[in-house]
Amino acid sequence: MAKISLMENERILYVKNGCPWCVEVEEYLAEKGIAVRRVVVSGNRDAMEEMVALSGQSKAPTLDWDGEVLADFGVDELVPFLNGRI
Repeated sequence: MAKISLMENERILYVKNGCPWCVEVEEYLAEKGIAVRRVVVSGNRDAMEEMVALSGQSKAPTLDWDGEVLADFGVDELVPFLNGRI
């Protein structure tokens, strides 16, 4: 399996095409000026395998925030997760 994330302490948002929670989270992050590397797992087996290995599940969005993982979430879960991190 190819490793998608090559940089340590990189913020990666794994998303699926057509996922309304993914769109909501991406819009929130953009609104707040929070930069992440977006990785689409739909149709990308390597990226999907990496997300599953990272989070233990296959649901999106999944966020790798400098090694801390938030999986299968919406903005309501993201806001407290980001508290103290930004």
